[in-house]
Amino acid sequence: MAITQFWNMPLTAVQSALQAGNEGLTVEEAQRRADQHGLNQLHSRQRSLLHKFLLRFSNPLVLILLSASAISALLHEKASVAIIGVMVLFSVTLDFIQEYRAERAVEQLRKSVAVRARIKRNGQCIEVPVTAVVPGDVVLLSAGDLVPADARVLEARDLFVNQSVLTGEGFPVEKHAMELHAPSTALDDALNAVFMGTSVISGTATVMVCNTGMDTQIGDVADLLLRPEPENSFQRGMRHFGLFIMRMTVFLVLFVLLMMVMLHRPVMESFLFAVALAVGLTPELLPMVTTVTLAHGALIMSRKQVVVKRLAAIQSLGSMDVLCTDKTGTLTEAQIAVVRTLDCNGNESADVFLLAFLNSHFETGLHGPLDEAILKHHQIDIHEWKKIDEVPFDFNRRRVSVLLDNGHERLLMVKGAPEDILKLSTQYAASLRDPALPMTEDNVLAFQALHDQCARSGMRLLGVAFRRVVGSHQSAVVDDESDLVFIGMIAFLDPPKNGIETVLQSLAERGVALKIVTGDNELVTRHLCEAVNFHITEVLNGSELAAMDDTGLRARVTAANVFCRVTPAQKDRIILALKQRGHVVGYLGDGINDAPALHAADVGISVDSAVDVARQAADMIMLKHDLGVLQEGVMEGRRTFANIMKYIMMGTSSNFGNMFSMAIAAAWLPFLPMLPVQVLLNNLLYDLSEIAIPMDRVDPQEVKKPRDWDIGFVRRFMWRLGLISSIFDVLTFYVLLRMFNAGAAEFHTGWFIESAATQVLVIFVIRTRYSPFSHRPHPLLTLISLLAVAVALMLPLTALGGYFGFVVLPARFFVILFIMVVAYLVIVEVFKRRFYRGEPA
Repeated sequence: MAITQFWNMPLTAVQSALQAGNEGLTVEEAQRRADQHGLNQLHSRQRSLLHKFLLRFSNPLVLILLSASAISALLHEKASVAIIGVMVLFSVTLDFIQEYRAERAVEQLRKSVAVRARIKRNGQCIEVPVTAVVPGDVVLLSAGDLVPADARVLEARDLFVNQSVLTGEGFPVEKHAMELHAPSTALDDALNAVFMGTSVISGTATVMVCNTGMDTQIGDVADLLLRPEPENSFQRGMRHFGLFIMRMTVFLVLFVLLMMVMLHRPVMESFLFAVALAVGLTPELLPMVTTVTLAHGALIMSRKQVVVKRLAAIQSLGSMDVLCTDKTGTLTEAQIAVVRTLDCNGNESADVFLLAFLNSHFETGLHGPLDEAILKHHQIDIHEWKKIDEVPFDFNRRRVSVLLDNGHERLLMVKGAPEDILKLSTQYAASLRDPALPMTEDNVLAFQALHDQCARSGMRLLGVAFRRVVGSHQSAVVDDESDLVFIGMIAFLDPPKNGIETVLQSLAERGVALKIVTGDNELVTRHLCEAVNFHITEVLNGSELAAMDDTGLRARVTAANVFCRVTPAQKDRIILALKQRGHVVGYLGDGINDAPALHAADVGISVDSAVDVARQAADMIMLKHDLGVLQEGVMEGRRTFANIMKYIMMGTSSNFGNMFSMAIAAAWLPFLPMLPVQVLLNNLLYDLSEIAIPMDRVDPQEVKKPRDWDIGFVRRFMWRLGLISSIFDVLTFYVLLRMFNAGAAEFHTGWFIESAATQVLVIFVIRTRYSPFSHRPHPLLTLISLLAVAVALMLPLTALGGYFGFVVLPARFFVILFIMVVAYLVIVEVFKRRFYRGEPA
């Protein structure tokens, strides 16, 4: 049961209600509470497997088929009832099973990169999945963590939390271990509590979990938060394709139905035939093929060290034509080292390193790579220093300050972007012992020249400054970062990553434009780009972006490929501007500041070592921070999309040709060209022959560049190939009627066999742009396709064939059929070569 407004209660009352103490729970007690409260996760009302299965029968096409089946039953058409029932159950069941298996597989992958929480169990600190957190757990928080549940603060040290997801307030809120003097129901006033879904910006804390899962504050709005994500390019393409097929189907069905009524054919028979045509034209297994193909791609990508959290993101990765990324760890080795500590005169200075080291050591925010490099450079004895307070780092100020005391003096030590530190400095000094001198314009120019000289050599720099305050100064605020004494800069080097030039060239050759989005200055970025042979087309700095409106940014965002000194909000603007220009945009990031851009991108990509908020926001997680790994993921995304498009092109073109032929034949034959049940059986065999498409090989041409939905391309292919198919169907009609004097049963049987053979075997021709002999299909596709043709050939010879209205045909027909099928495949091959020559590669 939830503890309501626990922030208004005395801490002792909260602990009494939870029956928990500061040392946390035992493993046994935690398991008991997990059984009582369930998993710590947000969820909408869960549906049973049976409910999910039955929901698939609400598909409009399935409803039409079920209606047709019911009508057939009333008319005692047992064969039609049987085949329609099999068709519906096969499609629905296969789709359900495959999607269920795909969801299970992806969920297992997702768990491997799930956010974890550090908690106390049996008095010791351990890591558990966030879903395993229970009321009464004591959780340890630090910068970059997502708060796993609603909790009361037990201890806090410079704890700043972003809780905009709940309150809409964008500025970090400082939290304390305290009792509230005035009770309040507003979360903004709950300064002694943290809430699920918020994130720690800086500081550390120990908190006691009060509410989990749907009992949390964010659980009250869970249905809103768990609403379907915005439509991505893949889903948008599927919707457009569905509308295209629907229009074609409605037109064909109405045309055939009207024509048959005008010819005074039985209404019910005409209706069943028209419905069968609709089924024949529609690729019923598209949802299953899509799900299986995406899931298959996700499993392959996991073996290539890319874990997919959202299946649809695979296609977005394959369609991605712009990748935005920082340079650290992507273009560089992320092995940052301190190389120089420069005083104001350009000489090596121990005092500069001392101030930087103390700042990094006592900073409670998330330690960045520059902090880690400082702390690893060499150790300094800090026992005499005591921390008083801190002004945490944020991405707008681009600096962090700590207030320290050593018993003799109290100093505010500041480090950050050199240009910002210089602006705040009114004095400079060569060391802590030297007197501070007034900062003149000439001094600023000299320091900037020193900075630029180092930056041109590829060094990243931090400015270091200090300010002496009185011993009674007990707190540090942003306003204290003024009248500083500039003491120097600390310089770092991060070598380019081995082999990165080859990866960059490969991405460019595959149509992925790389854009560097970094907080570093332009000179350092230019040096690195030159080192890795990355051609800069245009550079935009954060100051320029701030002066641009969205229209101006859209005008320049495509040409520029390097963005320097940008803030998190500006990263978000860059992503959105690129999307508005029609690009499919990927973003690779791993920091707190990357979360907005990861959300905004078509496909957000992070790494396993990223902070919680970045991993939570990402669609994919790379287990290795390497563009080469991402490149493999891009290729798999394209292979996945290519197989989905392969199914669509084969299904629509073959089905359309057959259905168009039926519409033509129905206009002048004295009987139906094929019985409704035979149309459905034909379509069932064809669908069976294509269930191995997700495993099929893909042409190299298909993965050379990003590809997105092109309904016009599908339409052109469908019409032209459908016309060829119809010509051979008409030829079959001639053979059956003139050479064999076929009656209705013979005509149905002969055309059923010819239609099934040509429709299935043509798969081997149109599945590749190249020769079907040089680009061979997957063995399973070959086996299933040949088996489907064999069933079509043998069915009339069995007792079951008579049940469906088939009869035995003379052997001479099969000789002519063989010649016609070979001729058809050859002509389709010729057409295919000419078609692709007229289409862009």
